[in-house]
Amino acid sequence: MINVAIIIGSTRPGRNGEAVARWIHDLAARRDDARFELVDLKDFGLPHLDEALPPAMGHRDLPHTRKWAGKVASFDAYVFVTPEYNHSISGALKNAIDFLYGEWHNKAAGFVGYGSVGGTRAVEHLRLIMGELKVACVGSQVALFLGSDFENFSTFKPAAHRVHAATEMLDEVVAWGGAMKGLREGATPART
Repeated sequence: MINVAIIIGSTRPGRNGEAVARWIHDLAARRDDARFELVDLKDFGLPHLDEALPPAMGHRDLPHTRKWAGKVASFDAYVFVTPEYNHSISGALKNAIDFLYGEWHNKAAGFVGYGSVGGTRAVEHLRLIMGELKVACVGSQVALFLGSDFENFSTFKPAAHRVHAATEMLDEVVAWGGAMKGLREGATPART
């Protein structure tokens, strides 16, 4: 069984991301094909990247970096719940991603975006970032619109059909996460 992190990609007071992540986690918890854990960036208190050496070198000198590295490394796949700020992801999420390098490699990721256009532009940026980190991004994603999935732009009330999109995305994350785990463990794919 694989371990999947549902990462809350905003640290802003009054953020919508926590409610969205809890909704995804509640849907995921009904499954028996993976273990899912909420990971809140707020719990790690990461400053702006402050390691002396580039993350690709693998040095983790500071306690907050080692804590974050251990958490990220413990997962086989990720679901990023991201707001869209100025056509991109939050600075807090970008910073958290940039703290690490190898811990992300050869894993899978799915995306839940929210914003005025469903967070789709933020997700596109995340796909580019994940590609550079050797993360396999699944095709299905969840796009939540502030005008229709949030009452008064703040109280999360997803449209009923969003469950189907979330289920498709989770199906792909679990399948790809398992495949990537096999890759990391050196499994040779069967030839037909």
